[in-house]
Amino acid sequence: MNRFLRYQGIVLVCSLFFFMGSGEAQDRKAPGKGEGRKPALDKPFGLTSSRAPIDIVSDTVEANQKRNIVTFKGNVIAKQENIVLQANLLEIHYDSESKGIKLVVATGNVKIVQLERRATSQKATFHQDENKVVLEGEATVREGENVIRGERVIYYIDEERSVVEGGKGGRVNTTITPPKKE
Repeated sequence: MNRFLRYQGIVLVCSLFFFMGSGEAQDRKAPGKGEGRKPALDKPFGLTSSRAPIDIVSDTVEANQKRNIVTFKGNVIAKQENIVLQANLLEIHYDSESKGIKLVVATGNVKIVQLERRATSQKATFHQDENKVVLEGEATVREGENVIRGERVIYYIDEERSVVEGGKGGRVNTTITPPKKE
């Protein structure tokens, strides 16, 4: 049982730091007056998890106002604070009335890095309304030497819960490295 709880904790820790919360979720968790802010390392991953500027570089940008989508194509690199997202293509779907982000979809060789935390997949979808992140296609999440691999990783931000689904054969591969004794 102890091994199961440790495994569950590692899965949560690995996924917790990578995935974003919507700006609204972050506002709900914001400290009150006189309280300190969390260090950047403790923020979940996301292009909208803070109010800091997002810098996006790509080969081309296309805005389709009728469809409410902005598409960044070719060698896309998006940076916000200490988080970097790389992909072949990045689509940002926004609400036409509020201009708020509804959905962010990164496809093709997706790589998300935050200090020692890394996630890779073929597709990453950030669902703002549902406060959920889905990594699909050879999804791998690493923190230090700890690794979990599956075909799909789903992180439910509000519930602080993640589900990793296996690919062919339905298996998930996990490597947990115990801390070194001092």
